[in-house]
Amino acid sequence: MKNTIYKLLMLTTAVVACITTGCKKDKELEHTNVSMVNTLFAPENNKFVKLDPKAGTQVFEWQQAQAEDGGLVFYEVVFDKENGDFSQPIFSVASDDKGTRNKLTISDADLNKIANMAGIKSLETGKLKWAVWSSKGINVQKSTTSRLVQVERPKGFAELPADLYLTGSATEGGADLTKALRFKKTGSATYEIYTSLKAGTYHFAAATNASAKSYSIANNDLVEGGDVTVAGDTKVYRIKLDFENITYSVTEITSLGLWFSAENKVLHTLTYTGGGVWSISNAPIVFHQETWGRDERYKFRMGVKNAAGTAGTEWYGSSNRDNSRADANSAASYFYLLPVDGSQYDYSYKFNGAADNKNVDITVSFAPTGTYTHSITVK
Repeated sequence: MKNTIYKLLMLTTAVVACITTGCKKDKELEHTNVSMVNTLFAPENNKFVKLDPKAGTQVFEWQQAQAEDGGLVFYEVVFDKENGDFSQPIFSVASDDKGTRNKLTISDADLNKIANMAGIKSLETGKLKWAVWSSKGINVQKSTTSRLVQVERPKGFAELPADLYLTGSATEGGADLTKALRFKKTGSATYEIYTSLKAGTYHFAAATNASAKSYSIANNDLVEGGDVTVAGDTKVYRIKLDFENITYSVTEITSLGLWFSAENKVLHTLTYTGGGVWSISNAPIVFHQETWGRDERYKFRMGVKNAAGTAGTEWYGSSNRDNSRADANSAASYFYLLPVDGSQYDYSYKFNGAADNKNVDITVSFAPTGTYTHSITVK
């Protein structure tokens, strides 16, 4: 991959300078010659580098080239595979100070990406060949001097997907990649989806086209390529992936119920309908009579089971410890679902007063398209 922007800038500078000085057409490329870089200083040939993409940096240095006009020389460091000849370098980058220094400071994160381009897989060791090209933006001098640097890639991925999709015969969208289910992006490198899986296979894709990178889970690792096989009955899951720390979790969602605080129990169990949504229709609601009035507080209890089969409970409720009753003027944020504790009353919502002694439709959405939320419709 060539640093084309850098080259175009240098070429434009040379042409503009020629025009403003009134040079002749046959002289516009005079004094653009530079010498070849013949000596590389650092790193020493075959130096071993254990890449640390979070904090590491490396320095490449070389002997200065000379310009025919005595002016600045611009440098481009080019990388290739170990046996490459630089006829098609896998990566190139301008040196420090916009290409004017005979030195390149490059992060281990970028070297990790270059190593990935060279076909060196995560946790593997391989070699990159590097050289330095000199020019004044044109008439590039491609040095025949090169060195190798040996790198050990860390666990993980050199490039993080901007988006992520779930696809395969086991998924709700099937094996048609154009119908893949989009994950919710929960951080710079983290993704989450609530969905059902049936018998079949699935994998993750960075896009919905055939050339998109794909990922799966193998030997308890998040890896490139492959498929995950699902057996047995259809179940609902929450899948979490972290591409920076290379971790994942697949949690079965065994139930989702409306917790009625005053009765200290699940009043109604919702049914999963697809797309990360649970619902129930015509659910009867009767507020609880207290000495001080009618109690209408509620939140949601989710039953879960981890990969080891251990059952647990999660709670979802309001951002406020206490609330007023919902009404027609309640903001959308009133209904947002947030992880809360399992206390009987705290962080509960309150039904609209019109729901007392009525039937309601309840929808809970963990869909990836927006904020997790719920709605109550009084019938």
